[in-house]
Amino acid sequence: MRGSARSCPPVFISEAFAQTAPAAAAGGAESTLISLLPLVLMFVVLYFIMIRPQMKKQKEHKAMIEALAKGDEVVIAGGVLGRVAKLGDSFIHVEVANGVELQVQRAVGGAGAAEGHFQISVPRRPVAARRPRKIA
Repeated sequence: MRGSARSCPPVFISEAFAQTAPAAAAGGAESTLISLLPLVLMFVVLYFIMIRPQMKKQKEHKAMIEALAKGDEVVIAGGVLGRVAKLGDSFIHVEVANGVELQVQRAVGGAGAAEGHFQISVPRRPVAARRPRKIA
């Protein structure tokens, strides 16, 4: 059978036959609009559920960043809580402890903290005065 001229049917591919398209109905334009309606509705729902709330959130964040003033308590992007010490055009200095300031981009100087949650504390003894622990 190997040398024969007979062709073998394909094993995995079935034969495909072309079909003629049905004749266009009289309401062809209406059917096109009706078929596009679910797609349009999906985009409208997506806009109101995802895009619009995100734009509103961005606008509120921008207004909050522009309203920052010296002495405001903020939580920066890394979760560090501090008080605004200096304000620049694109950077702010956040005081996280006595004499310790972090310089961060103004856009990162995130959410305002609730009043009274942040207090600058002084360590009981300086770091150099601490005794090393003995390892057993």
